[in-house]
Amino acid sequence: MTNKKIGLIGVGMMGHGIASNIVKHGHALAVLEHPGNQPLDTLKAAGVTTFQTAGELAAAVDVLLLCVTGSPQVEAVLLGEGGKGGVLQGLRKGTVIIDCSTAIPASTERLAKVVAEAGGRFMDSAMTRTPKEAAEGRLNLLVGADDALFAECRPLLACFAENITHCGPVGSGHRMKLLHNYVSLGSVALIAEAAACAERAGVAPEIFVDVLGKGGGGGTALERLKPFLMNKDPSGLRFAMSNALKDLGYYTTMARDSQAAHTIAEGVRQTLDEAVKSTDGQRLLPELVAVLAARKAD
Repeated sequence: MTNKKIGLIGVGMMGHGIASNIVKHGHALAVLEHPGNQPLDTLKAAGVTTFQTAGELAAAVDVLLLCVTGSPQVEAVLLGEGGKGGVLQGLRKGTVIIDCSTAIPASTERLAKVVAEAGGRFMDSAMTRTPKEAAEGRLNLLVGADDALFAECRPLLACFAENITHCGPVGSGHRMKLLHNYVSLGSVALIAEAAACAERAGVAPEIFVDVLGKGGGGGTALERLKPFLMNKDPSGLRFAMSNALKDLGYYTTMARDSQAAHTIAEGVRQTLDEAVKSTDGQRLLPELVAVLAARKAD
């Protein structure tokens, strides 16, 4: 990867940290100009170049990372939409596409075939952790790829990741990401509902947190909710309820495709759906506690 030209589409809260660390490790980087990007000033000052279309960017790089919201955005970026050419319009033979987004595995597998037919190579490299770890170069990556492509790209992934897990063939990374997010976000939603019940029952938040922390309710989910439970500070988990709803929707889709049980997951998805409908959807996930506390059950 030493002399490869790297491209990135999606310089959002996660993508900006990824881009910064790729540059820090000495790689030539180009990114797509997009209204959803975080400010590019520091990246441009470090030598990052920009392109106006995905096709032009694809034609100029050897490896292209995608860090967008979900499957519809990945499909639009690759295939093009609204008369704008996508990545495939400029894709050169042998170019590697690394999809770091959270996506529906069936879509991932279909797009991998399309990219292969166009002469490119495709792997999914789903991320866990937060923008903080992205900026620090300490993300966790869940990779779906054949052995040879994984080995080839691992040094690049190591520029912005602390833990890299090869989960299996294409699609496996996105499958494991959805499993992870269901357990992680589902745990947060469960504790949020319990905290809302505690509030209505007059249980002091410090007692609620202390007892759960010393017992089976302790762990990462509680720690991320604790600042909100104690001080109404939602910054312990900077993840919008709308994104959580998207991920749970992807999970239930995957479960249905696999004919797997998903009754509990559907309950979490419905809870998030109702919360998003009753708010602007951009409120952070810890605020689910307040949303549920304000709602009277039927």
